[in-house]
Amino acid sequence: MNIGEKAPDFELIDTELKEVRLSSFVGHPTVLVFFPGAFTSVCTHELCTFRDSIAKFNKLNATVLGISVDQPFSLAQFKKENNLSFQLLSDFTERVSRQYGGVHESFVNVKGLNVSKRAVFVVDKDGMVAYKWVSEDPKKEPNYSEVEGAVAKLG
Repeated sequence: MNIGEKAPDFELIDTELKEVRLSSFVGHPTVLVFFPGAFTSVCTHELCTFRDSIAKFNKLNATVLGISVDQPFSLAQFKKENNLSFQLLSDFTERVSRQYGGVHESFVNVKGLNVSKRAVFVVDKDGMVAYKWVSEDPKKEPNYSEVEGAVAKLG
């Protein structure tokens, strides 16, 4: 999927076991933050950085959604322990991660341990991809000011 294309709609479960559909956010920008795993150091830093910037996204009328293949129960604890003020969605089937940024197969050489690639997509108010960043290196974090800038351009 590339910039300018329609973002594939999806439905995932949040930390309260409620279904969340991407298309329900049409009308304002949505930031999709795919991350490899809750409670890992880089992911914790990344999601806390988005948490600390949430006022900027709120001012731009943008929604931030964190997505990983973790179970909703571990995501709920991760959200609680890090005081995350945005929804975390469980892509436990890996379907949405594969559709968007991809999946690291056998992560850290553990056979069968698959995780979402670290990726950020900004979806505009019409459901089109306005920004895309996908990393093959799970230790690399996105350029946060670039993401904020991409959202600001949509205003």
